[in-house]
Amino acid sequence: MPRSKLIRLLSLFSLAALLTGCKAVVLSPSGDIAIQQRDLIYISVALMLIVIVPVMCLTVWFAWRYRASNTEAKYAPDWHHSTLIELVVWSVPLLIIIALGAITWVTTHKLDPYRPLDRISATEPLPADVKPLVVEVVSLDWKWLFLYPEYNIATVNELAAPVDRPIQFKLTSSTVMNSFYIPALAGQIYTMAGMQTQLHAVINEAGIYKGFSANYSGAGFSWMNFKFHGLSQPDFDQWVNRVRQSDLTLDRVTYLQLEAPSEREPIRYYASVSDGLYNAILNRCVEPNRMCMRDIMAVDAQGGLGLPGTVHLATLDTLTRSKLGLESAPERTYVSAICTIDDPAFASLQLMNAVR
Repeated sequence: MPRSKLIRLLSLFSLAALLTGCKAVVLSPSGDIAIQQRDLIYISVALMLIVIVPVMCLTVWFAWRYRASNTEAKYAPDWHHSTLIELVVWSVPLLIIIALGAITWVTTHKLDPYRPLDRISATEPLPADVKPLVVEVVSLDWKWLFLYPEYNIATVNELAAPVDRPIQFKLTSSTVMNSFYIPALAGQIYTMAGMQTQLHAVINEAGIYKGFSANYSGAGFSWMNFKFHGLSQPDFDQWVNRVRQSDLTLDRVTYLQLEAPSEREPIRYYASVSDGLYNAILNRCVEPNRMCMRDIMAVDAQGGLGLPGTVHLATLDTLTRSKLGLESAPERTYVSAICTIDDPAFASLQLMNAVR
């Protein structure tokens, strides 16, 4: 064997050896929703193979049967029609399309990310008294913020949930669109600024799983990863207690500092969260004297502010930005509030700005 050909073969074997170390998590998930999505992939592939396998086999057979050296093969240059062949080549694909269409219709509704779960697994129905764990997710540049309203805690780049308990994710973004994806748990769902998406899922096996952004969002995208811990209920309770032992509190000022673009952010715990913070993030009114989107839409529904609305703009002045520790954060111009802010953390700053 020539040396160059031997080198190519060895290279192919090396690549095959490397592939054996890959874990196809999409095909071996640990959450019921992801398992149903995997089964949908298997069914779709099997239906398509009904056409692909015979076509590939017949291609090889035709090439062998009608090769130039086979003088026994029938030569029919004037052949132009076969009712049987026409029936097969049209009816089989049509039946496959009908089957795929029916499966798509059913699973599109059954696996709708907004649809609450109706089972824990294929063998375990959803208990009547179970309460889903609500997790509020905010995609930042370039890290993930998770808020647990039931426990009044928050984390950065670490997510945890009990095994066999439904999870209801409420998701939004601070700036650009992102995609929240834990392959072992469920399909990806997009996060968008000023909008809320939802995802219902459940993890059925304890373990540590990878989560990440599946939508390019800028310079720090490659490190926008987090760990998802599937824990037993006692272990989850211990995890919550560990988060509560943190010395950090997530208020609006701290959030604005966290919101500034940063890369390779370490895991961080917040022992408590200011009331209404997630709704302020969703309505894009975390800053003092910034008008919430819900209020802007309410004003617009009444006809808008007219010409004054085009100049009713504000930004954080240098002194305020310094007091909030936002010197390095991007400066933003926004619609100024026309009503008082209910967060006491900003009361003094609001008064100071009004006096100035």
